[in-house]
Amino acid sequence: MSVPDYMQCAEDHQTVLVVVQPVGIVPEDQFFKIYKRIAGVSQVSIRDSQRLLYIRYRHHYLPENNEWGDFQTHRKVVGLIAITTCASSKEWPQTAERFHGQKEVYSSTLYDSRLLVFGLQGDIAEQQRTDVAFYPSYEDCSDVEKRVEDFVESIFIVLESKRLDRATDKSGDKIPLLCVPFEKKDFVGLDTDSRHYKKRCQGRMRKHVGDLCLQAGMLQDALVHYHMAVELLRGVNDFLWLGAALEGLCSASVIFHYPGGTAGKTVGRKPSISQPADAGKRHRPGAQEVLIDPGALTANGISADTSTEIGRAKNCLSPEDIIEKYKEAISYYGKYKNAGVIELEACVKAVRVLAIQKRAREASEFLQNAVYINLGQLSEEEKIQRYSILSELYELIGFHRKSAFFKRVAAMQCVAPTIPEPGWRACYKLLLETLPGYSLSLDPKDFNKGTHRGWAAVQMRLLHELVYASRRMGNPGLSVRHLSFLLQTMLDFLSDQEKKEVTQSLENYTSKCPGGMEVITLPDGLKLPPVPFTKLPIWVQGDVCEVQLMVYNPMPYELRVENMGLLTSGVEFESLPAALSLPAESGLYPVTLVGVPRTAGNITVNGYHTSVFGVTSDCLLEGLPGLKTSGCLVEVIPSLPRLQLSTSLPRSAHTPQPMTKEELSSTVSVQLFNGETQQLTITLENIGSEDIETLELTSKIVSTKEKVFGEFLSWELEEALSHLPLKPGQSVTLTVGIKVKLDFSGQENLLQDLNDDGISVTGLPISSPLRQVLKPRAETKTVSESGKAEYSHVKTLEAVLNFKYSGGAGKVEGYYRDLSLGVHVDVEPSVFFTRVSTLPATSTRQCHLLLDIFNPTEHELTVSAKNNQDLVLHASECQR
Repeated sequence: MSVPDYMQCAEDHQTVLVVVQPVGIVPEDQFFKIYKRIAGVSQVSIRDSQRLLYIRYRHHYLPENNEWGDFQTHRKVVGLIAITTCASSKEWPQTAERFHGQKEVYSSTLYDSRLLVFGLQGDIAEQQRTDVAFYPSYEDCSDVEKRVEDFVESIFIVLESKRLDRATDKSGDKIPLLCVPFEKKDFVGLDTDSRHYKKRCQGRMRKHVGDLCLQAGMLQDALVHYHMAVELLRGVNDFLWLGAALEGLCSASVIFHYPGGTAGKTVGRKPSISQPADAGKRHRPGAQEVLIDPGALTANGISADTSTEIGRAKNCLSPEDIIEKYKEAISYYGKYKNAGVIELEACVKAVRVLAIQKRAREASEFLQNAVYINLGQLSEEEKIQRYSILSELYELIGFHRKSAFFKRVAAMQCVAPTIPEPGWRACYKLLLETLPGYSLSLDPKDFNKGTHRGWAAVQMRLLHELVYASRRMGNPGLSVRHLSFLLQTMLDFLSDQEKKEVTQSLENYTSKCPGGMEVITLPDGLKLPPVPFTKLPIWVQGDVCEVQLMVYNPMPYELRVENMGLLTSGVEFESLPAALSLPAESGLYPVTLVGVPRTAGNITVNGYHTSVFGVTSDCLLEGLPGLKTSGCLVEVIPSLPRLQLSTSLPRSAHTPQPMTKEELSSTVSVQLFNGETQQLTITLENIGSEDIETLELTSKIVSTKEKVFGEFLSWELEEALSHLPLKPGQSVTLTVGIKVKLDFSGQENLLQDLNDDGISVTGLPISSPLRQVLKPRAETKTVSESGKAEYSHVKTLEAVLNFKYSGGAGKVEGYYRDLSLGVHVDVEPSVFFTRVSTLPATSTRQCHLLLDIFNPTEHELTVSAKNNQDLVLHASECQR
C-alpha cells in the first residue's frame, strides 16, 4: 500500500467501505451529481436492531489497498455501486459485461454490489432485479437513496454473519493466520503446530473480530476483543498486528468519548445506540488493558460470549491513554518499512484527536514524525497532496506559520522541474493562502498600524515568489501590484542593492503594463487594493519639486557657493541652480534645491553639484561618509491640475486636531451665536497647466465632544460641477453654509431649581398634593456680574473641508490631489433658561410652566413662542 488516505480519522474504523464508480462513458457532472446523493446516505439504522451502520464512500480506490482488508477491515471494499449510461437494449449486454468485470477487481472482498442504469427503457428496464436499478434519466431517479439504504442493509446482513461465524468458531479447527501482503512470503515453511504460531493466529483473529464488531455497531464487544488481542499479540512479539490492535482500541475509545467525530465535519455522527446512558461518566483516567479471565477462552482462543469480559473489563481508554496507545502503536508500525502508509495515517488520526483535546504541542510531535515517514517514490501530485494536508493539520492545531510553510512547499511542488507542464496558477493560489500564516495581507493599510509584524526576510521571499508566479501565469499587472506592495511595505528592510534591483524590475514590468490605482479582482473573487507609494517621495510631472540638504561651513569665514543644483538619473529633469552664502563655522544649515521633472517615471537623486572657489564639483551621495545611501528613489507621476483656494472669511492660526499645518491649505475662523447661520464663500482657481475634470467635496467634524444638532456644514456642489472641466486660469465659486446648534442647557442648575420649588423630579406627578406653594420672586431681575460670568462660556466646533480633484494624464493613471480647508467656529450661547417653575391651572391635569429667560449677549434679542407675544430682551437682561 503506497497511497495514504490523508482524510482518515479514528471513527473511520467503524465504517464499511463502498466504492462508487462509472461504467463505460458517463458525463462527469452527472456522475458526481448521483455520487453526492449516494454519499448522503452515510449512516443507516438497521431494521429490527438498535444498531447503526456507517458507510464510507470512495469514487477511486486502489486494488492494492484492498489487500490490507484483513489487517484493518475498514480498508476492505465490501460494496460496489456502479453508475452507467445505457441508451438502448443493444448496449445492455456490453454494459452488463463491463459491470461484471468491475466486480472482478474487488471480488475477493465484496459483500454485495449494485448497478444503477440511466437512460434505458423498455422490456429490459421493466425487469425486477435486486442488483440492478433502471432509471429513465439522471433527473428522474427519486428513489436512489432508498435503493442505497436497501443495499447497505444487505451489506450488514453479510457483515453480521461473518462476525458471528468468526466469533463462534468452537469446532477446534485451526484458526487461519491472517496476513498483510508483504508477510506471506515470510511464513512459508513455518511450524504451524507450535504454541507460538497458534497464539499469533488467535491474537490476529481476535483483533479481526474486534474490527467486525466495531463495524457492526457493537462497540463494547469490540473493546473486549481488542484488549484480548493486545494481550495475545504482546506475548508473541507480533508487533505489526499488536500495533493494529492498539490502534483499534484507540479508535473504539475515541468513538466512545467523541460521538460527534474528530474529522471536523459540520455534521457530527449520531452517538451509537449500543453505548450505555452513563457513557460520559465512565471516562476515568488510568484505565488500562482488560483483565482477562483465562477460563473465558476456548481451546482455539475465540469465545462467542464476551459478557463476562465486558463485566470485568476496564473497557475504554481514558483520553490521555488514547494518545499513549497511539504512540505505542506508531512505534510498532515504524519497525516495518512496508507499513509506512499505516504509520502515517495513524499519526494523522492521533493529531485529529489531540486537536479536539486542545493539546497542540503533542499534536505537533505526531506531525513532525509524519513528515519524516518514508513512503518511497511518490508522484508530484502525491507530494503536493501530502504537503497540503500537513498544512491543514498544522492549521487545525493553531500552528499557523508552520501551516504556511508546508503550503508554500506544496506551491513550489506544483512547479517542480520534473513536471512537464508546471501548474503556475495552482502555485499562485497556494502562495496566496500562505499569507496569513506569515502575517501578511494584500492591503498596504494593514502595514500602517504600529510595529511591523512577522519575519520580513521570509515575507519578502514570499512576495518575490508571488511576483514570479504572476509573471509565469502571463499576468504582468499582478506582478506590478505585488512588486509595488513589496517596495511600499518592505522598504525599511531592503538593502540599497535590493532597492535598486526591485526598482529596476518594477520599471521593466511597468514598461509593458503600467501600474495604476484600480482594484485588481482575481478569478476567485479576491480583491487586491491599490498600493500608493506613501513611503516614497512622489513628484508630479511639470511641478517644481524640492530636495532639502543639511550642509555646514567648516571654514572660519563666510563661504560663497555658486551654481548648486541636483544630480539625477532616470526621467528628464530640469535642475534650477541656487547660490548661497554660508556663515563662518555655521553648523548644520538647511539648503533647498529645486527642479522640474519633465517626464513621468522613476528618478534617482544621486547627489548635487556646486561651484566653490571657482572649482566645479559633482558630489555623489554614495561618496559621502556620513550617509548610508547611494541615492534617493522618487516616483514621478503624470501631470495633474493644481487648485488655489481663497475664502470670504478671515484666516485663522488654529489648526484643527489631529490635523497638521502641512495637511491644510488654510484655516478660517468665525464667531457665531448658538443657532446662527453664516455663509462661507470659497473660490477655487486652477493655477496649473491641466484641466480640472473631477471635483469632490467631503467634510468631517474633528476634536469635539459636543453633540451637534442638524447639519453643521452644508453645500450644493452641482453649480460648481457644471463649470467642469475647469481650464487653467479659470475660477469657480462655492458657498458653504455654517449653522451651529449646540446644547447650552445647565441641567444640574435646572434640577436644583425644581427641587427648591418643592417639585418632584423623581416621578411624582405635578398635580400631587405633596406639591408645595411656589416661592414668590420678582417678575423682572437683573443678573449680577458674577451671574453673567456663569453663563458666558464659549464652545468650539472644528471641521475640515476636503476637496479631491483630478484631471489630465494623472487622472488616467488614477492619481488625484487633495486640498483641505480647516473651519474653526467659536459658539456663544444666545439665550439661557435660568429657572423653571410651575403654577396650578384650572384643571388638575394641567399646570402653567414659568421660564426665566436670560440674554447673555451684548445685543437686544427677541424670543418668540407659539400662541404668545414676542418677548424683547435687552443685553444681560432676564425676564419671566
